[in-house]
Amino acid sequence: MKKFDVIALGELLIDFINNGKSEQGNLTFEASPGGAPCNVLSILAKLGRKTAFIGKVGDDIFGKRLKSELRALSINTESLLLDKDTRTTLAFVENDETGDRSFSFYRNPGADIMLTPDEVSEDAIKAARIFHLGTLSMTHEPVLSATKKALSCAKENGCIISFDPNLREMLWESPEDAKAAFDYGMKYCDVLKISDNELVWFTGEEDYGKGIEVLQNRYNIPLILFSMGRDGSRAYCNGKYVEVPAFVQKNTVDTTGAGDTFMGSCLHFVLENGIESMTEEKLSEMLRFANAAASIVTTRKGALRAMPTKDEILALQNA
Repeated sequence: MKKFDVIALGELLIDFINNGKSEQGNLTFEASPGGAPCNVLSILAKLGRKTAFIGKVGDDIFGKRLKSELRALSINTESLLLDKDTRTTLAFVENDETGDRSFSFYRNPGADIMLTPDEVSEDAIKAARIFHLGTLSMTHEPVLSATKKALSCAKENGCIISFDPNLREMLWESPEDAKAAFDYGMKYCDVLKISDNELVWFTGEEDYGKGIEVLQNRYNIPLILFSMGRDGSRAYCNGKYVEVPAFVQKNTVDTTGAGDTFMGSCLHFVLENGIESMTEEKLSEMLRFANAAASIVTTRKGALRAMPTKDEILALQNA
């Protein structure tokens, strides 16, 4: 038995989410704990999975709060470090009337990119069934080298590798650097979650089927999870293909974390069923569950603390 079901490496930050205007007409922002890898861990923990996080935050009011938040969510923080010299990364998020987002990052540098290879706990990675990562931990050194060390350790010790690129173009020096990070993760991963805009950006194919075919031919990834927002999701697994519609809700207020919730919910099914034994029926069940979970999160502000319970997900799924 492994100590952890899923361990993730990457960014942990504060999302300042636009929360309307003050009486004076000034924009107001709500400080919400966030960061894609920890959002994934949060839904998994809510579903009863044992999770852990590897990363770094500033030794400041935000970093200390984030560490406390993870503990409150039952996410193991033994590998979360506090940096006395660098501040916690901040992201300001504005939503339009449909809930779509635009970002401004304060990360030059941020503590998350200061994680070094020596600070990565190989013992923690060896104790996990799944190792999850994105590309925000590949934008700068030293965290790029730390990520590569962690990924190699995970692969060598038989972890299932889960990868969600989570493209944020403004954080990269060039599109070529971002595409190199996509390529690096896809060469290692067993489970890939990619969105419609990321697929088109990376492959250059406007036709989604052709874009997925490019990935399958180039990387031979056992399970590809393809998210299309309001248009639903697809799964491609060892020659099988299923598509499931989204649960679109009228009271959507914030799409932050919806993709991460979808990803974590799918990993919950991977832990339960494995990849090789996934039938079309199981894939459809997985996507319905994950789509419902993601839909619920869009009706709440923030992500890390907004994850639904299993009962809430099943209630929407079966409504």
